[in-house]
Amino acid sequence: MNDDAHPPFIHFQDRARPWARWVLAKMGWQLYSEGFPSPWGVAIVYPHTSNWDFVVMILAKWAIGVPAHFMAKDSLFKWPLVGRWLRHVGGLAVDRQSAHGVVGQMVQIFEEKKRTGQPLWLGLTPEGTRSYVSAWRSGFYSMALQAQLPLGLVELDYAKKSITFTHFLRLSGDLEHDIERVASVYAGVQGKYPELAAPITWQVKGKASETLKA
Repeated sequence: MNDDAHPPFIHFQDRARPWARWVLAKMGWQLYSEGFPSPWGVAIVYPHTSNWDFVVMILAKWAIGVPAHFMAKDSLFKWPLVGRWLRHVGGLAVDRQSAHGVVGQMVQIFEEKKRTGQPLWLGLTPEGTRSYVSAWRSGFYSMALQAQLPLGLVELDYAKKSITFTHFLRLSGDLEHDIERVASVYAGVQGKYPELAAPITWQVKGKASETLKA
């Protein structure tokens, strides 16, 4: 467990679904989790190079019981069947045209969840696509900083067939320092299609980080 995270760690066994862990094992996957440092946080999953990543991560979420959600366009929820399915698997409706922006909306949602004591972890793929891109999107970084949340680094390693939820960081706001810490965790982790993995770099307020390979 990363030294940024301080015990006691939170577990969500009452939400866990043993059958999901069984399915993952049958698919050849190993799942590692020692708990979470907070009921609220942002988690990034890297590398994202295949549609299979979604299937594997939904099973992993159910297996450990973490109340993890992902963002989806609010228009999708207007279709009853689609909206119901999206909510079932953890979708959160966001208005991409909102004056607050997606980051602002999520910060408000986290603030409301904290007030009401409802746990929420937001899962994101920092690339935003399974295709190759030259840099990560920075939304996850801004959300975690603005909402003062821990950042979980989920390693989706197809080479080892392992899903690892054991690294959590408290971001410093120093872009270069934070990206070096993130890159050190993801060193050697391989997606299903390694050539599609984006370099670990992103830009915040006009300042770009150095490009680091995982």
